[in-house]
Amino acid sequence: MAMAGLGTEAQLKDPDYFPPLARAVPLGVQHVLSMFVSNVTPAIIVAGAAGFGFGTPGVGELVYMIQMSMLFAGVATLLQTIGIGPVGARLPIVQGTSFAFLPVMIPLVAGKGVDAMAVVTGGVLAGGLFHAVLATFIGKLRFALPPLVTGLVVLMIGLALVKVGIQYAAGGVPAIGTPEYGSLQNWFVALVVVVVTLGLKFFTHGLLSLGAVLIGLIVGYLAALAMGMVSFANVGAAGWVMIPEPFHFGLDFTVSAVLGFCLMGVISAIETVGDVSGICKGGAGREADTREITGATYADGFGSALAGVFGALPNTSFSQNVGLIAITGVMSRHVVTIGALFLILCGLVPKVGAVISTVPIEVLGGGVIVMFGMVCASGVSMLADVDWDRRAMVIFGVSLSVGLGLQLEPAALQHLPETPRILLTSGLLPAAGLAIVLNLVLPSPLTEDQTEELSGGMAGHARD
Repeated sequence: MAMAGLGTEAQLKDPDYFPPLARAVPLGVQHVLSMFVSNVTPAIIVAGAAGFGFGTPGVGELVYMIQMSMLFAGVATLLQTIGIGPVGARLPIVQGTSFAFLPVMIPLVAGKGVDAMAVVTGGVLAGGLFHAVLATFIGKLRFALPPLVTGLVVLMIGLALVKVGIQYAAGGVPAIGTPEYGSLQNWFVALVVVVVTLGLKFFTHGLLSLGAVLIGLIVGYLAALAMGMVSFANVGAAGWVMIPEPFHFGLDFTVSAVLGFCLMGVISAIETVGDVSGICKGGAGREADTREITGATYADGFGSALAGVFGALPNTSFSQNVGLIAITGVMSRHVVTIGALFLILCGLVPKVGAVISTVPIEVLGGGVIVMFGMVCASGVSMLADVDWDRRAMVIFGVSLSVGLGLQLEPAALQHLPETPRILLTSGLLPAAGLAIVLNLVLPSPLTEDQTEELSGGMAGHARD
């Protein structure tokens, strides 16, 4: 339902309509707040996996990554809303740092420190440019990625990350092996975040419900502050203006990073197509046209490549903002442009990143548990659209078994060269690859006698 005083019904469905500024600004900021936590979380996770996150001497590099996450989410969003030539959908699409690439990035940087970020920069740059090239034929790839495949991919992303949430809630990777890891105090502040987030999400409406994760983190932060778990040392040392530095972490191209980011670029591109379709359907009641889909994919790719140049992580369209447009009924791209400018402003002020870096890892863990759980749930929701015949069950079962198994037991591939080992132990890439190949080559349908033995009598029953 549209909000009163914003414009006529026809105006609200028009991406080019500019609502009154007094209404447009809070709506734009609302778009940013609904994705703010998700946007900076990947940088924190990658830095933590590399070993220069919270509580380390390299926390200044983490602050830089947080700043770049905000800055280039804003820049990539402007590419979508304003556009340059064929680049950009000219729709209210909010870009942000993607969770999808985390299963690929974590093995690349694990325990290698700041030096490992040069390889990530090379991967982000190459993958972003490849992603942009996909725009020319993105429509032709959709046949290979039905809900069975895309749902499995999203589920695998969530499953790859749920361990991170538990580790953070217990005290973070640096605390593993110490008495503090898993202490009652750590779990208390994490659970405060979980409880407040779920309470707001299910028992309130409007802005409180939309901002549940952010508000939950603030309440958890206040609880941690009261318990003496917060240090402001980094805030005082941080400057007021940060100039982005090209190739801040250096530049290094490895086969594993380039291949991993390019393969994930295909998944990210398909996700963007879905978001563009959702925005047009939910906000304007129409289907997205070819120019909008192509332009959005170009912006996705070039936005990621540009982010990579300055040490940020890959960008993608944020699905939670699709729901926000459907709720507010405001289709104006100019509203999201205002939100993008707010993100850019935050990205240029290091004090903002420094304040974010004061959030205890346990507080973030509570938010991450909810967020990554919801990623898993989104995958299951997509899988609900699958016609679960025996063929689908075999494809899903084998792909999940191999992907999740390799992720849980990476030492099983210790004799492989580094490139295939990193790609396969991500779990996500082998699961997605297997599902795509099996979906294309397995005959349809498979009969009961072909699958009953595989499942030990648990092959299920065909739908009526």
